[in-house]
Amino acid sequence: MIKRIKLRSLFIGGCITLFFLVLVGRVFWIQVLQGESWQKRAADTWAHTSIIKALRGQITDRNGSVLAGDVPAYTVVVEPKVIHEQGIRDEVIQGLHEILNKKVSELEELIDEKDKDGNYFKNREVRNEGWKVDQEVADKIEALKEKLEEEHKIRETGIGLVKDQKRYYPKDSLAAHILGYTNRDGNAVAGLEYFYDKLLKGTNGKLNYQSDAKGVKLPDAPESYKPVVNGDNLKLTIDSTIQYYIQDAMKEAYAQYQPKSMTVIAADPNTMEILGMANLPTFNPNEYWATDNQADFYNHAIKSIYEPGSTFKIVTLAGTVQEKLFDPNATFQSGYIMIGKRRINDMHGGWGRITYLDGVKHSSNVGFVKLGYEMLGKDRLKKYADDFGFGQKTGIDLPGEAKGLVKPYYEVDFATLAYGHGKVQVTPIQQLAAVSAVANGGKLMKPYVVKEIEDPNTGKTTVTKPEMIRQVISADTARKTGSYLEQVVADQKNGTGARAYIEGYRVAGKTGTAIKVGDDGKYDYTKNLVSFIGYAPVNDPKIAVIVIMDEPKGDVGGGKAAAPVFKKIVSQSLEYMGVPKVYADGDKKGKNSGNGAVSVRTAPDMVGQTMKSAKEQLVNQGYDFESVGSGASVVSQYPSPGTALSTGQKVYLLGEQPDKPDIPDLRGESLRDALEVLTLLKVGIRVSGEGYVTEQKESVNNGKTQVALTLKPYNQEGDAAEPAAGDEQSKAEPNAGSNPESDSKPNPASSN
Repeated sequence: MIKRIKLRSLFIGGCITLFFLVLVGRVFWIQVLQGESWQKRAADTWAHTSIIKALRGQITDRNGSVLAGDVPAYTVVVEPKVIHEQGIRDEVIQGLHEILNKKVSELEELIDEKDKDGNYFKNREVRNEGWKVDQEVADKIEALKEKLEEEHKIRETGIGLVKDQKRYYPKDSLAAHILGYTNRDGNAVAGLEYFYDKLLKGTNGKLNYQSDAKGVKLPDAPESYKPVVNGDNLKLTIDSTIQYYIQDAMKEAYAQYQPKSMTVIAADPNTMEILGMANLPTFNPNEYWATDNQADFYNHAIKSIYEPGSTFKIVTLAGTVQEKLFDPNATFQSGYIMIGKRRINDMHGGWGRITYLDGVKHSSNVGFVKLGYEMLGKDRLKKYADDFGFGQKTGIDLPGEAKGLVKPYYEVDFATLAYGHGKVQVTPIQQLAAVSAVANGGKLMKPYVVKEIEDPNTGKTTVTKPEMIRQVISADTARKTGSYLEQVVADQKNGTGARAYIEGYRVAGKTGTAIKVGDDGKYDYTKNLVSFIGYAPVNDPKIAVIVIMDEPKGDVGGGKAAAPVFKKIVSQSLEYMGVPKVYADGDKKGKNSGNGAVSVRTAPDMVGQTMKSAKEQLVNQGYDFESVGSGASVVSQYPSPGTALSTGQKVYLLGEQPDKPDIPDLRGESLRDALEVLTLLKVGIRVSGEGYVTEQKESVNNGKTQVALTLKPYNQEGDAAEPAAGDEQSKAEPNAGSNPESDSKPNPASSN
């Protein structure tokens, strides 16, 4: 018996010892041999990482008006399992369909979908209609949830919102090709958003902490924190008001001539700060997915290359003036000229024997062949083309810039280069930089769009300084060249740019109508690219503008189609910039009132008079007027003195303005008159609708007054200006081609 007890005790003891040894071995295995692995698994259980998302940098115009910024956004999510358990499937589908405009069939598929085990999914995002919606939509979703909770007496509806942020462009399509956009994932796709993406997006922050099983943060546990670095803010050289003037003028011309595309760039010629840049067709970066045609996203201003036509003659003219070869009073025989066996023609068959200055006004191909090919010679002509920046990228801070080419080879190539055809292809931004060099005293400047970069984390601001690439021509040459280009606009009889004339401002410019090459490699005289390029005022340039239309409808050239667009943009911009008008003696003649009828009354000259005296005179003479400002004297007026007044048109007298200008009641005024008055007051302007002003609202943005105008449609016959003499040339007979081995390829006569 005792022996049995001893054996049992020994057995039990052995088992206990074995169990203990196994336990010790297991502990040793877990804590020593696998200790690192289990430590990591334990840390994963109580350690958490919270991501702090960085704000993408804000983009503003030069006056601080926001063009792009991050705003709160919400993603709509559904819980199919909960929705089916609560029996509200059909109501949820119908409610989301009405709010998000998502197809019922797609919502049914989303809510009824099951996993591989046959269970309804727990969480599903409503893409794409419910992805990153704004506050208004989010409020409607919340209202739907409350309605379902109340009607069915339930606490869970299976509908939710996940808070996020998205990129928002408050001015919609304004400056769209400059800004570019970010997609729904927040990735930069085009424009400045893409070019400056590394600066704009910043770096997300991170918080590492420990918690218990319920997720409550442990108070004494170690934690690490990586601060968020928000993206840099960009202040642009763009002026939103000038950008609006550009797009408004483009919209009108685009509707009239229906070109394939249209491009306008405006810049300060002294610095090459881009004041505005636009293309049509365009897109809304807030709804980029709604634009089916990818060509609408294309920034022709920096990417498209084309034969410039006669606007390139500015280079030839400047070169001959610099080399002291241009004699404005010397004469030549216009009509045609032979380059070997190749014939180059003037439009209309020429104008007989004329001076070289008249050749510039008429945009004579023959005259410029003689100037560039015969007088300058091949080498110097090519050198000036290179020096003015053609065939090279300007270096503008936008993605995808093309460099064009200047590669004449045969004799006829150099001859046609003198008037902008053949083996020369340029970009709009290259041309604007070139004409700005004439405007600013001969300096080729690097164009740029970003004026300042601000680091919001440190407050440090980096300012972009104007950069001169090279001195192309002397200041004296630039002045003389500008005076000849001014004649192209000022001569209302012979100047091809007569329609760009602006009363009170001296304008220099050049028209262009380049014949395009067809698919067969030959020039197609039914397809033109028309343009106008220029600057003002000639004596103190403040703005340079290029206007380009690709294949406008009708038999039109740069003088008829593009010059009026230039005129509208520049006249509004100069007044907005506060550039005073200057009149020569006898130049204060009445103009067409704008509605087709010439008024017998003209605006009297009230500038410089006391406000009291001016009011008395206008009352006595029966003028309808309104005074703006509290100053004792009239510092400016609209319409300008001598301008013909249409029936019932007001005269606005502007006194000295306080820091916050007094805005007159513009209701009932035409858009043109309202814009002119607000431009004189130097306030920001936003316009919606067409016709007469029916509503106006004032606001202040970064200390600058903004006025939003609402217009309602009206019925009024549009005016149609008569063509200026000598403006557009008709189609000429085919010229010699750039390839001397082929007589079939014509060499176009530049239209103007």
